[in-house]
Amino acid sequence: MNTPDVGANAAAETLSEETVDALARAQGHHAPAEPQPHPHEALLSARAANIKQSAVRDVFEISMQPGLVSLAGGNPYLQSLPLNHLADTAAQIIAEHGLEALQYGGGQGTLELRTQICEVMAAEGIHDARPENVVITAGSQSAQDVAAKVFCDPGDVILLEDPTYVGALNTFEAYEVDVQAVAGDEHGLIPSALRAKIASLKAAGKTIKLLYTIPNFNNPSGVMLAPERRQEIVDICREANILVLEDNPYGLLKFDGVLPAPLRAANPDDVLYLGSFSKIFAPGLRIGWALVPEHLLQRYYLASEAVTLCPPTFNQLLVSDYLRNYDWMGQIRTYRSLYEERCAALLAALEEFMPEGVSWTRPEGGFFVWLTLPEGIDSYPLLYKGIDAGVVFVPGAAFTATEGPSNKLRLAYSAVPPESLREGVKRLAPVLAEAIAGAA
Repeated sequence: MNTPDVGANAAAETLSEETVDALARAQGHHAPAEPQPHPHEALLSARAANIKQSAVRDVFEISMQPGLVSLAGGNPYLQSLPLNHLADTAAQIIAEHGLEALQYGGGQGTLELRTQICEVMAAEGIHDARPENVVITAGSQSAQDVAAKVFCDPGDVILLEDPTYVGALNTFEAYEVDVQAVAGDEHGLIPSALRAKIASLKAAGKTIKLLYTIPNFNNPSGVMLAPERRQEIVDICREANILVLEDNPYGLLKFDGVLPAPLRAANPDDVLYLGSFSKIFAPGLRIGWALVPEHLLQRYYLASEAVTLCPPTFNQLLVSDYLRNYDWMGQIRTYRSLYEERCAALLAALEEFMPEGVSWTRPEGGFFVWLTLPEGIDSYPLLYKGIDAGVVFVPGAAFTATEGPSNKLRLAYSAVPPESLREGVKRLAPVLAEAIAGAA
């Protein structure tokens, strides 16, 4: 268990000015004056100004400092993988298939892996997927990028639930689109709010192209979209000619294994479905996929190929061997049990230590718990106080398209042992209590 020591304060003091300033800029907070720009700055495109530093990546770097309990990073617990066996598999792939593994491959990905991905999606609740409609990507992050490139012109609208994945926000904004948040609650995206947002944007003459949503254990909130809302949301978008971009990296990680049907399940023409092995196998392999409606496949595939030429062949072969020769569903069950234990430990610690006025979500799967502080408290300045206390989290402003401070923050439990989760919350609670008392 991590215990408080002088290393916590020392860690805060050793953060580079560049990292701290970048964090401040990413959240729109005051930072020291910038140095005079280099002449090459004049060569940058207008789009480059929309490519922002990710606050989550900055906090991830901070969390590597010794003495800190990190409740920031949404990392899978890779220690539970059969690493020695995977090492043997990797060596065997090179020895027996090295000329294929180290060579260029097809731009859409190997047929074997695309076929296996259809089996993975069947476990997620999609039973009509065909390998010819699957495009393998460099994680679902790349798939989001391709979708924005293919469908959006500058000024077009992408709707997204509030809060949402910071990587998607950064990707979409880089393409100069107008990201518009749609309200959600403890049951996910609110259909009436979606209808109202679409109506107001169309009345203002806006062109809406996509709805981006993480219906299963949203990052950062951990909320699952209620089954009774799912078809209604697709129907609303179909009526308005808006394509649904469904991102489902956490779907198989529902603690009880009883999975709601994805939006894509009954709507093959209206939903572009994104999946990833990052959370259910290994993020470092950077293998994800898009299940693309057949009438959109050619454009999407060509745009993906233009970016990466081909997905990494060796990584695909390793994933294929894992799916073929390992009990990958057994590993999923191990993850479910492990993450359920850690989520329960975090929730118990919050009940034990959090001051009055703080509330939080109670996820049924995934990696995250979302805290709400009393109105008027900005969680961003509390990040630095948390570092001083020896704990790191991600401020809520990173996860919204709405300008201004946020009274929310994200805690991640997936990669943290239960005893460290309790210690991290114990360190964080006085920081939040002081902020609440100061705002009273």
